[in-house]
Amino acid sequence: MFDYDSELARHHERLLEALGLRPGDRVLDIGCGTGRTTRDAARAASPGTALGIDLSEPMVARARLQAEAEGLGNVDFVQGDAQSHAFPPEYFTLAVSRFGTMFFGDPVTAFANIGRALRPGARFVQLVWQAADHQEWHTAIRAALSPGPASSASAPAGEDPFALADPQVVTEALTGAGLTAVDVVDVHEPVCYGPDAERALAAVLQLRMAREWIGDLDAVSAERALDRLRVALDAHDTGAGVWFDSRAWLVVARRG
Repeated sequence: MFDYDSELARHHERLLEALGLRPGDRVLDIGCGTGRTTRDAARAASPGTALGIDLSEPMVARARLQAEAEGLGNVDFVQGDAQSHAFPPEYFTLAVSRFGTMFFGDPVTAFANIGRALRPGARFVQLVWQAADHQEWHTAIRAALSPGPASSASAPAGEDPFALADPQVVTEALTGAGLTAVDVVDVHEPVCYGPDAERALAAVLQLRMAREWIGDLDAVSAERALDRLRVALDAHDTGAGVWFDSRAWLVVARRG
């Protein structure tokens, strides 16, 4: 399982700063993955609570095990779709998502469902990727594994990590869902794929995009692509990890 917590460590710090968690908060974590953000929120909000939701049962299972190992009794996880899950109405004081909202098939419907779960005045804070050409991790890996011209076809709904890259698109989706006071702030932080190039290679090959690009190649072309990827990872090995530049949007909205 890919280690998103290590990849997104710098972004995670920025997100926690923006949350401004307070004791007694009731936090909803959308697309929680293995639950790092949910658990950190639970600690900061105690004696409040945190609930994480994610489509992936393996990730939710790992999140539960980690919370138990850390002795957190005020955190819970549910496997489900935040777009349609029946959250308790007007219950949560804060909603958060660390790169988990770009994959909704219908963002307006999803944001409206999340909004109904928030108390009036509560914030919804999310990180989403900016455009693909602002992501060195995407452009460098793609250049290595799929060096031909980029396809002009759009990714199917629910599969595009850059679906909310346009601030106007995410703003319109949030306001269309009834949320207000939308604020979009640039976040410029690198991502890390491992402590060294060898382990970064193993990590990258767990990514869906990498598997799909290699899967389109014959055996000889695939080996050449892997050689190019090794060169790219070596070039980004700082001696303190393999880092690639990236840009995200920190998006904040409120339940009216």
